[in-house]
Amino acid sequence: MARTTKQTWTMKVLNLMTRMILTVSVIGIAGIAVVMGVGLLSDRAGAVPEPDAALPLPVQVQTIDMKQGYTTPRRFTGQIEARADVSLSFELGGRIVSLSVDEGDSIAAGQEIARLDTDLLDAEATRLSASRGAVAAQLSSAEARLTRAVELQRQGFTSQAGLDDALAARDELTSRIAETDAALKSVQINLEKSVIYAPFDGQVGAQNVDAAETIQAGQPIVRLMETSAPELRVGLPLDIAADELRSVEVSFGEQILPAYLSRIRPDIDPVTRTRTALFALEGPGNMLFGQSASLVLRSEISAQGAWVPVDALQSGEGSVWTLMLVVEDKLAPAAVEILHIEDQRAFVRGTFEQGSVFVTTGAHRVVPGQTVSILAQKG
Repeated sequence: MARTTKQTWTMKVLNLMTRMILTVSVIGIAGIAVVMGVGLLSDRAGAVPEPDAALPLPVQVQTIDMKQGYTTPRRFTGQIEARADVSLSFELGGRIVSLSVDEGDSIAAGQEIARLDTDLLDAEATRLSASRGAVAAQLSSAEARLTRAVELQRQGFTSQAGLDDALAARDELTSRIAETDAALKSVQINLEKSVIYAPFDGQVGAQNVDAAETIQAGQPIVRLMETSAPELRVGLPLDIAADELRSVEVSFGEQILPAYLSRIRPDIDPVTRTRTALFALEGPGNMLFGQSASLVLRSEISAQGAWVPVDALQSGEGSVWTLMLVVEDKLAPAAVEILHIEDQRAFVRGTFEQGSVFVTTGAHRVVPGQTVSILAQKG
């Protein structure tokens, strides 16, 4: 029994030693293979020629030009309107015999627009003229009788009463002529009021009646708008002084026109709590009355910095913006703070100096430390 146990332990020891020898052998063979593989790879790497160094990246640059401030625009929306916009009408009623304009027509001051039928007025003028002629003949006879009465009274052949009667007859006829003249003047005024003339250069808007139509007194005929002096009506906050409004710009569509303050109303709009100001527009412009436009006021802001293209800015970590400076053909980042942006450019301040050169476009394609070559330079 003891001999059998001894043989079992001997076999176990022999098996363990065999496994250890095999394990060490495998590890040794693997180590030799690794060493040989590394040497083979090194030999192959040494046989491959080294690649050429990367060429410097060509970039466009610009020189920093420091400024002591910038202007910021404030915009207020208003409406373009005609300086004069009137509805023309007759003071008298009647039938329209002539309408010389159509909607959209451009007319000059003094041009005839419409005319009423004046047959009745012409007839009345003829009647009054004839009546005046008859009274004038009677007046001539009365003056002759008055002359004779004066002479007879001087000679004592007539009484004072006869002289007074002749004088009264003469005065009555004189008054009747004056009355007829006044009636003729009234008819002449009505004849003049039977024609409408353009009070200013302008353009016809709405046309409310047609020729041959009978109208009442005061009924609108056409709407006339003055086109030579358009204005912008806009409500402004109370904190804006009139001195700030002397020279401004008005933007509408793709156009920008200079403008100057025409007048400011003395009251405050009860709804918007603003003051209404009217600005005269200068220069030609394809504007339409009723079109919305913006009044642009520019305020001066004192701050040291420089204008750079927006494309030159690169967003960094923590919402920090950077500008890539070119220092000895290598790129170095400069931290900047954006103060104002307009028209694809930004006013910034940061860790740069007057005369520094920075990359203007494609900031997203470069990294700090990269070698570059200057392609073009502005400023």
